[in-house]
Amino acid sequence: MDSLPTSVDTTLNRMPDRQVLDRAALHALLDEELIAHVSAVVRGQALTIPMAFARDGDGILLHLSTGAGTALRAGGDATPLTVSVCAVDALVYATTLYDSSMNYRSAVIHGVPEALHGSAKEAALAVIADKLMPGRAAEVPENSRRELAGTLVLRVPITTVSMKARAGDPSESDRLDDGAWAGLLPAVRTWGAPVTASFTPAGIASPPSVTGRSSG
Repeated sequence: MDSLPTSVDTTLNRMPDRQVLDRAALHALLDEELIAHVSAVVRGQALTIPMAFARDGDGILLHLSTGAGTALRAGGDATPLTVSVCAVDALVYATTLYDSSMNYRSAVIHGVPEALHGSAKEAALAVIADKLMPGRAAEVPENSRRELAGTLVLRVPITTVSMKARAGDPSESDRLDDGAWAGLLPAVRTWGAPVTASFTPAGIASPPSVTGRSSG
């Protein structure tokens, strides 16, 4: 198993059996989810911004406006960031509320960001776009110079990470004779049927980048 980098600060003390050290499991979570919550301490205040992201090898690509990027990086280019990603896989119904839980996977990643420029920035935007809307880049015009200027892309190396997960049945309690149902309610995410914008000319069908995602 290819193990994840850890530190004293990212090692679990409570329920250490839930710590995940498998790099492939982290990559699967990051490739599945679309939104990350990015945090930093700016001028003595905690700041958290949700944003689209994609994994690039052992780094996280963050897509944000230059305005949001200015706020996030107000502490300087060396300001460390924390990137949090979580997936809920099921609600866990136990025979008591106390023992009820969720099956989940979560990762908290720490690293110092690097702003990307030029061809590296354009390549990173292509990676993010292909994760969110696979194939869409081939269906629309390339980014203009103005659009690129208004967009900031940061790459955060996965320097240290704390990943946790819970899976399986609810824990058994001392009140199994109460007759309450116990089990799992799986969480399933699907995309609905496409809704065409009002200004789209008649006769233009949903492209492959949409139909490939849609379950409708």
